[in-house]
Amino acid sequence: RRNKVNRNIGFGGSLFLIAVGAILAFAVSVQTDGFNLNTIGMILMVVGGIGVILSLVAMNTPNRAEHTEYVRKDVDIDARDR
Repeated sequence: RRNKVNRNIGFGGSLFLIAVGAILAFAVSVQTDGFNLNTIGMILMVVGGIGVILSLVAMNTPNRAEHTEYVRKDVDIDARDR
């Protein structure tokens, strides 16, 4: 259960980066010295896109900690101790 929560947070965080990046890239027109907000927005969008892809891959990868246990009911457990 914990891994699913962490994976969903990664997906949501990536979508947040894409949204903030899109705002900086397309909606903000501030001129600054030393750095360009539009470029930072594009970088955030790319990082967010990579995060979405990695989150989707992680969500579709089976968790190795989860396993199925099979129990045979026809075996006498006390017979082993005799």
